[in-house]
Amino acid sequence: MRDHFLLDPTLVFLNHGSFGACPREVLADQRRWQDEMERNPVEFLGRRSAALLRGARESLGAFVGARADDLVFVPNATTAVNVFARSLDLQPGDEVLATDHEYGACDATWQRVCEERGATYVRATLPLPFDRSRFVEQVLAHAGPRTRLVFASHITSTTALVLPVAELCAAARARGLLTLIDGAHAPGQIDLDLDAVGADFYAANLHKWVCAPKGAGFLHARPAHHARLHATVTSWGYAEGTGGHSGFDAYLGRSTLERRLQWQGTRDPSAWLAVPAALDFHRRHLGRAVRARAHAMATALMHRVAARTGLAPIAPDADFAQMVPLPVPTQDAEAPRRFLFEHHRIEVPVTTHAGRHFVRVSVTGYTTEAELQALENALRAMPA
Repeated sequence: MRDHFLLDPTLVFLNHGSFGACPREVLADQRRWQDEMERNPVEFLGRRSAALLRGARESLGAFVGARADDLVFVPNATTAVNVFARSLDLQPGDEVLATDHEYGACDATWQRVCEERGATYVRATLPLPFDRSRFVEQVLAHAGPRTRLVFASHITSTTALVLPVAELCAAARARGLLTLIDGAHAPGQIDLDLDAVGADFYAANLHKWVCAPKGAGFLHARPAHHARLHATVTSWGYAEGTGGHSGFDAYLGRSTLERRLQWQGTRDPSAWLAVPAALDFHRRHLGRAVRARAHAMATALMHRVAARTGLAPIAPDADFAQMVPLPVPTQDAEAPRRFLFEHHRIEVPVTTHAGRHFVRVSVTGYTTEAELQALENALRAMPA
């Protein structure tokens, strides 16, 4: 399995969750698209790219349980969150409700936008150990008459928890609240059906667990909300009666969401066009059986480390997928990360939440038991 990737063979790579790793065959497909574009850039970008991207979104829609017309490609989930945050008509006194487990870049986005608009960013505390049965109650207990949006991760970045977001979205909708789910880690790591999740908006990455090239993400919006979204870059999608290039008008006129958000000046769409190749690779090599094996390997490691350190896991096994957080007894997150990489060539993040530190391990199809044992041995040798 490792031979499908370009990963350094001297590296114990246990950080697939941060940036993923793109297979050789998917990179070759991306380069094929780049070569084709350069044979006639005007024809490719000006007359062919819209239909090609439509086909890529149809493939993506079949994978994530959504209509192509409700999907738009973006470089990454953080960009998607920013598109929505800038589009939301927040007024002074309004509130955006999130959890205290959100990704730092998205936290920063909401803090900045709320500060600019005179709104308040409210974070509901999800205590550890995590209690799935109380999740919706713990979040919505902080909702009030000025709450405009509920924002939550599908799989949290620092703590790797798979949150029951479908239940949260249903409960929020019953209260008339909009929902935005940050699914940066979800596609490819868990089965995903966006229609079943029921979020008003869903932001996600494809460069992580789907193994698409870097720069491939998407934003999903329910049809009733398309008109709310506006690009952070104003370009031809906002021009009346023209797509900017001969042949674009008839196609782009079908989807105002795509027209506004996807055509933002000249850019390289090859990462998006390679998404169908990544999905094909995922189906052949990273299906349910492989993911179940990865989950079993990850949770077994979590329990072995917990037995040695006396630091209990923060949730039951069922609340994790292919990432697990190993609590470690340290006061400094950077020191163990540096020790593991510089002394043992182990690439793994050390995250921090509520004053606690975790070695967040990603296990995927190319991960071996020997690599997990190498981490376990290194943790034993790690200075206190």
